Amino acid sequence: MEDQDISRRKFLGTSALAAAGFALVKVPVFGAPAYIKKFGKPNSMFNGVQVGAITYSWRSLPGSAEDILKYCIECNISAIELMGPTGESFAGAPEAPPRPSMAPGANGQRPEMTDEQKAAMKEYQTKMADWRSKVSMDKFVQLKKMYNDAGVSIYAYKPNALNANSTDAEVDYAFRAAKALGANQATVEQPNDPAQTKRLGDIAAKNKVYVGYHGHLQQTATWWDTALEQSKYNAMNFDMGHYVAAGFDPIPLIESKHDHIVSMHVKDRKNKEHGGQNVPWGTGDTPIVAALELMRAKKYKFPATIELEYEIPAGSDPLKETAKCVEYAKKALGA
Repeated sequence: MEDQDISRRKFLGTSALAAAGFALVKVPVFGAPAYIKKFGKPNSMFNGVQVGAITYSWRSLPGSAEDILKYCIECNISAIELMGPTGESFAGAPEAPPRPSMAPGANGQRPEMTDEQKAAMKEYQTKMADWRSKVSMDKFVQLKKMYNDAGVSIYAYKPNALNANSTDAEVDYAFRAAKALGANQATVEQPNDPAQTKRLGDIAAKNKVYVGYHGHLQQTATWWDTALEQSKYNAMNFDMGHYVAAGFDPIPLIESKHDHIVSMHVKDRKNKEHGGQNVPWGTGDTPIVAALELMRAKKYKFPATIELEYEIPAGSDPLKETAKCVEYAKKALGA
């Protein structure tokens, strides 16, 4: 393992991957790319705590399945929460229309989509609903194998298919695809409508795959309770950084609700009194070290998911910053 680690570091030190716009070589779907077999596998399981990442952390970089796998190797990430576009593109989904710019204008307001853009988006959503209802799981199984062969597991899947306007067939697809990828959960922003969480929980139960509900500043200690009571497959994708920014201490919630947490997003934010900003790990008010130590001591099995949301410092990039978060977690866990 020591020789593998040295080789992997040598490879990463000479890699041009961190530069935006690098050329990619497509890799075969039937196994791990040769460079991974040569340079060793990542390992972000530290003293029994699985540290992972969500692909959103690398949103400014190309996001194909091959890209994301390379980023995992670059950052020493051995487990991932995979967002929908990466998996669906690999499986041959219809191509999305160009995304309109949503940057605020001079007045600070985000622009409205034109009628043509709205029509194109509606047509795309119809195509996607049809595709999801019919797609074979074979490509998702192939994607799982490619990642697993490289030493990366997929524990969560987050497609845009669990919304109020998603058909039952789309919702069912989300859980079937998650299972095909090897994940035990599909994640989504928790809806406000109890009828929707009931619907999702029922379809999740049919597939025996959890739905992990994610929240932002609306999270409270009781925010998930209605959903949790509706189905044993309704669960929590807890975000401890947002919870701190909302004005709460996440440690008591983790202790009391750990049986319902299927994954936990980790980021450092200032607390409500200090403004709530996303900041580099170790400079905010989020008790990351205490939470990781609790997970290690209590042997909690849900993964701690790095979600990189703070501003990237000058001279750095999302991969370097993710790797710093991995090392921070490793040190906190005494590994």
